[in-house]
This record gives sequence, C-alpha cells and structure tokens, in this order.
Amino acid sequence: MGKPAKAKRGIPSKVDDFNAWYPFIVEAAELVDKRYPIKGMDVWRPYGWKAMRQIDALTHSEMDRTGHEEVNFPLLIPEDLLEKENALVARLKRAREEGVDPDELRDEDEEAGFKKEVYWVKHAGENDLDIPMFLRPTSETAMYTMFPLWIRSHKDLPLKVYQMVNTFRYETKQTRSFIRVREIHFFEAHTAHANEEDATRQIEQDLEIVDRLMDKLCLPIIKAKRPVWDTFPGAHYTIGIDAVMPNGRTLQVASCHHYLDQWAKAFDITYENLEAKQQHVHQTTYGMSERLLGAVVGMHGDDSGLIMPPAIAPWQVVVCPMIRKNADVDTVAISHQVADTLRKSGLRVHVDDRDLHPGQKYYDWEIKGVPLRLDIGPRDVEQGTAFAAKRTGGKQ
Repeated sequence: MGKPAKAKRGIPSKVDDFNAWYPFIVEAAELVDKRYPIKGMDVWRPYGWKAMRQIDALTHSEMDRTGHEEVNFPLLIPEDLLEKENALVARLKRAREEGVDPDELRDEDEEAGFKKEVYWVKHAGENDLDIPMFLRPTSETAMYTMFPLWIRSHKDLPLKVYQMVNTFRYETKQTRSFIRVREIHFFEAHTAHANEEDATRQIEQDLEIVDRLMDKLCLPIIKAKRPVWDTFPGAHYTIGIDAVMPNGRTLQVASCHHYLDQWAKAFDITYENLEAKQQHVHQTTYGMSERLLGAVVGMHGDDSGLIMPPAIAPWQVVVCPMIRKNADVDTVAISHQVADTLRKSGLRVHVDDRDLHPGQKYYDWEIKGVPLRLDIGPRDVEQGTAFAAKRTGGKQ
C-alpha cells in the first residue's frame, strides 16, 4: 500500500483518510459549526443552511406535484401517546416474531419504539408537569391523534400531508455532522388511504419521488425492501434508500414504510365507506433528513473541497472582480451588472467584492464547491470577456 497523499493546503486526503476529510470539509466549507456546547447539535452556518434549503425546495416541489399538503405540528408530545406507540410497536414486533396476526395479541408493557431515545420535559418553571412531555423523535403519534378528527368519510381520502421540522433523538453513538446527530432537520410525509392497494400505490409514488430527487442531487442509490430484522417494528414492510458512498459503504438517506391498518386500529382512524360502514384506513410514511446533504458532501467532494450539484448549490455562479487600485475601470460595478443579467436567467449568483487577494477568493469558493467562477478584470471589461473556471475542472 502506497504512502498517504500529502494534504493539499491542509485538507486531509479523501481517498486515504475519509474519516478525517469529511469533518474537516464540513467545517472548512462553513456548512456547520460543531462548537455548540451540546454534543450532536451543530449550528447551521449561512452557506450550509442555504444548501439545505435548496434540498428542501426540491422536496416542496415534489410534494406540490404529487398532491401533498404541508402541515406543522407542535414539538412537544404527551407521554401517554408514546406509551400507546410503544405498546403497538411491541405487539407488532412480537406478532412478526411469532408469525401470528397482530390482532390476536394483546398490548403488553414492553419498551419499544423511541422510548429510550427521547428527550423529556418534566418541569415548567418550578412546577412538575402532571403529564411529562417529550421532544418529537418523529410524528406518527402526534399526527395520528389528529387524523380521526380530519377523516370521517371516503371523500376525505386520500389524506396526504407532510412537514419539515426538527426532530430530536438521544444518539449515544459517536456523532457526525448531518449523518448522526441529536437534533435532526427532518422531512416526513404521512398518508392515509381507503385500502391496502391505494397505500401500496403511494409507496410506488414515493419511490418515483426518490428517483427524481436523487437525480437532482447526483446520488447513486440502492432501493431495497428491508429484511424482517431491519424493518421498522411498527411497519408491515420498509423500503430503505441507501446512497452508495465512495468508500463502498452505504448511507441510508430515506425510507418508506407501509403500515397497513395497524396504526389506524391503535389510533381509531376510520372512515365511512361506500356501504356506509366504518373501516380503518391504511397508512404510509416517507422520511428523509439532512443526511442527504451529508451524502452530497461525501460523494461529490475531493481533496480541494466540496463539489456542489448545481441544483442545490447556494450560489451556482460566483463573480470575482479583480480589484486594482487606481484602475480606470470599475470592475466591481461591472461584476454586479453581470450578476444581475445572470439572475434574470434564473441563476443564483454571488459577487465576491471583498478586498482580498484573488488566490484567497479562489480557495474559498473552491472549497465551497461553487459550480462556476467568473473572474472579471480591467482587461476583460475592455474585451467584453470573463475568465471562467468550472469546479469540476476546465477553464476558459
């Protein structure tokens, strides 16, 4: 095995030491700051948050296209709802292990679900709360408490809602930005359908959405039905979506769950069918998180920094005016004019008019992975040209 490559400008080699390269790039590119005094809760910096919001925008667009409506549920959930979820998940898990119909089993007191992972709120000021609450790890219990109030008739189906919120899980393993954190920027879609077939078609639509999003993110993925031991205990089946990383490992970036009518039975979510009889709905969920950005960093970066796919790059073009003292041409003003023209074409453009050495600007934007850099100097203005440098290589 050859000697490790020498670090380029202090950047660890991605090929030789991915575990050192990844956290270095995440902070050097100013995506997050990990110095917040709670482990696993990073502070999103402006550039990183802009990138995440671009991913969110793509997701919003897909939700609009497929008839989902956005909701926003409270952060706090009362303890009794967690107990209801734990009992359901434990019963479904036991039914799977014993190979019997879950309806034949009774709920038992058994720790399951997210109970060991949640953050608790037990005091308000100096008062103990009568009913402890917890920060949502996900939102099945919160949403399904409301679904019976929203669904009465077959005319109310399908119900397709989603939200983008922060969720909280007490992660005990080593944390890593975007990939394993305790406060998670999370997307979750929840649907209710008249029957199993309609719910299955929803899963198929979810997988189509996955394909469209991953194409925008330029991520190679594997979609696979999870084996029983790796299926969420509360689901009939789970389909995991894994990004294939450069080191050959996979990173789960999304999942779809088919719940049949088991959650509906636990939360009494019924509708009046065409025969005027009450029937339980069938449900699905589809979830993604900030892991998508972690996968983009890991897949597309190199030893010079990030390589942002244009669809989610905070700035698709950065214009760098060459500032010369006593120059007859105002390259900064010209650069802003060029930027305005590009913006009218729908591009996200930033003008870096900082009074810094050009080499420092080049380093900053290369490590941030901006797809295209345009340099404009006095001679370029005279000739009506600009020097263009693509982040993936190539200059003209």
